Amino acid sequence: MLNSEFISKSWLEASDDFEKSKVVLIGIPYDGTCSFNPGARFGPEQIRIASKGLEEYSAYQDKSLEDIDFYDAGELDLPFGDRDEVLKIIKNCTKEVIAKDKTYLGIGGEHLVTLPAFEAYYEKYPNLKLMHFDALADLRDEYLGQKLSHATVIRRITDIIGMENIVQVGLRSGTKEEFDLIKKHNTLSLGIADFRHKIEKFGNNPIFLTIDLDVLDPSIMSGTGTQEPGGLFFNEFYEYFASMKDLNIVAADVLELSPHYDPSGVSTATAAKIIRELILRLS
Repeated sequence: MLNSEFISKSWLEASDDFEKSKVVLIGIPYDGTCSFNPGARFGPEQIRIASKGLEEYSAYQDKSLEDIDFYDAGELDLPFGDRDEVLKIIKNCTKEVIAKDKTYLGIGGEHLVTLPAFEAYYEKYPNLKLMHFDALADLRDEYLGQKLSHATVIRRITDIIGMENIVQVGLRSGTKEEFDLIKKHNTLSLGIADFRHKIEKFGNNPIFLTIDLDVLDPSIMSGTGTQEPGGLFFNEFYEYFASMKDLNIVAADVLELSPHYDPSGVSTATAAKIIRELILRLS
């Protein structure tokens, strides 16, 4: 079991046996640096509820949640308004997951929550790489005077591992400076063929996969804090996902669902389905 404090747990077909489980779901209800439309802190709870409407079986992978053991730890009990303490709690929890030889799967929450989890994995894997799905680059050096923000999270990670160790998918918004950096280091995948070529450099190195749900087009993912037209549709996203089947993904997170911006529930259902596929892929 984990020593961190949690407040809820209810994912479809989750196991009660922590020791037998390989994947551990960690809900991270935090959106304290959100600068436009807040609400991602409500994502983990609503995704759990939506998971009850999923089938246990994935026709994409020919696997079922019933045939694996994974553990839903619940949502971290985070202090409201204390960013640094929140990041500390997330990092310590991730270290617990690593120490138990489990695979971390975070459910956010805003994108800054990736940073402490990545830092924890980097301490174990100094050759760690990053796979980044997003609409926005998140490569600003600072935003609104802050070095630690949802808009700077990937920049902080590249401070650790360098731009040469990341691959990005779906980016279509950012500053000129961010896109100049992207072009200089050729990190952005220009279609599925280019993506497959870029990930060849990762070999069998460990990878942290981070998925900001606004990588999807807002016609199917309006429930996010920054709706950015021109994104991927689900089948396009899954083509990228399937291309990663032989990669050494050691941890992942799925972030930035703000469920109340989509009263239809489509965004939340889509997020839950992506997480189901990740659970099966990582188990």
